[in-house]
Amino acid sequence: MRGRPRQFNPRIPTHIEQIKLPANVYFDHRWGGGTWYQLALVDGRRRRKDLANAKATLADLHKRIEELRVGDSRGTIDWLCGLFAESDKYKALAQGTRDDYAYCREVLRKRKDKAGGPLSAWPVAAFTAPVIQRLVDGIAKTHPSKANHLLRYLRRLFRWGGNRGHCAKLNPADGIEAATERKQRQLPEPAVMASVIQYAAACGAITTRRPGSQPAYLWAVADIAYLCRLRGIEVVTLTDANATNEGVMTNRRKGSRDNVVTWTPRLRMAWDSLVERRDTIWRAKRAVIPLRAEDRPLVVAEDGAALRRGVLKTAWRRLMVAAVATGAITADQRFGMHAFKRRGITDTKGTKADKQQASGHKSAAMVDVYDFEVPVVKPAGE
Repeated sequence: MRGRPRQFNPRIPTHIEQIKLPANVYFDHRWGGGTWYQLALVDGRRRRKDLANAKATLADLHKRIEELRVGDSRGTIDWLCGLFAESDKYKALAQGTRDDYAYCREVLRKRKDKAGGPLSAWPVAAFTAPVIQRLVDGIAKTHPSKANHLLRYLRRLFRWGGNRGHCAKLNPADGIEAATERKQRQLPEPAVMASVIQYAAACGAITTRRPGSQPAYLWAVADIAYLCRLRGIEVVTLTDANATNEGVMTNRRKGSRDNVVTWTPRLRMAWDSLVERRDTIWRAKRAVIPLRAEDRPLVVAEDGAALRRGVLKTAWRRLMVAAVATGAITADQRFGMHAFKRRGITDTKGTKADKQQASGHKSAAMVDVYDFEVPVVKPAGE
């Protein structure tokens, strides 16, 4: 990335066309007939790195810069991302957050600059506030949610790096305007939701790897998400310890209060099917069964390990594609796993207070995000 135009330097060898020199490449005439070098950001300070002697051609310099870009990323934004990923602070984050940050790092690697190179190869100092704003605005034109995820990652990355001397203390991502995201709060019709659960159950009964087969756990996970008003991640992190005599003890995220959802025949059938499937897989794998109930996950993958959030999201997307392709639902009726929680809260009978208690939300405003029920009121004056 270039700053102001390079001024003519009479000390540079005459066989070099100065206007075509790579950015951040300079000539020192004082030693050994002259040396080409660049300045790289190392541990928050600019350090000199020698590139070639005075006999090097313009092509040699460009080749050397490209080799450094590929082979030595020190001082680049990808180098800072790597330091952050290896830090204790990063490793202490939730798995979902780490997955999101790894995705954002890949976005920087795949995003190309005007010269066709990856943004991840840019020096850390090149990521100024205007550059980050243009990056966010460019991605937001087609993917506003992706743009905001990347912005949140950059804010945390530069804050972490600045506090530890890996980059400037001033965070260039602070104050950047976020993208305006489209509201996509889908609420499937009860008949559509029932059709999808039935379709998932039918496909789950097909032998694995046969045409039309889908993961056998999907229908039960969807049913529990609806009945208990849970997110998908909250369902896959349930364990045997969450099954009480009275019902299912929830494990809600994002500050929501837990509660116990009482057993019903439908809830018990979904729960028992997941337990039976898990135990069958563990017997086939001859797995060591944990003694503690909290160590026995309710939903497991085919290898017997606890199902990960990313696997569930991928499986659900594939189910939706298959459901549309086979005519079980239309393309406009597609919805995400999170919609089961919205439908569950909307279908809860009672007042707003009753719905708030059932959903575990700490405020009525949070309930409004999920509750789509239209109140029925009397005319004025009656």
